[in-house]
Amino acid sequence: MKNNKIAMESLVMDLMRVAIGYHRNSVTMASRFLDEALKRKNEINPSLEKPYIQKILSKIDTLKNYDKEKLAEYALTYSIILQNYTKMYHNP
Repeated sequence: MKNNKIAMESLVMDLMRVAIGYHRNSVTMASRFLDEALKRKNEINPSLEKPYIQKILSKIDTLKNYDKEKLAEYALTYSIILQNYTKMYHNP
């Protein structure tokens, strides 16, 4: 469970950087952090998480299919949801 917490928190930061990068029109930075987010997502064991988090984790793979605006919007939304989740369920 602790490994999931660290990976989830890192995923939150990567997704936040994706959203900020696209918002600032820094496509190179944003796409690099999107690649990092996709790698980080694979470090998380979704079966240990709640069903709605499993659904969000599965949607992260589809982010590359969207245009920059939608991708940034979804990345920000997912990062906030995951951040709230880690604070609520992964803290002792």
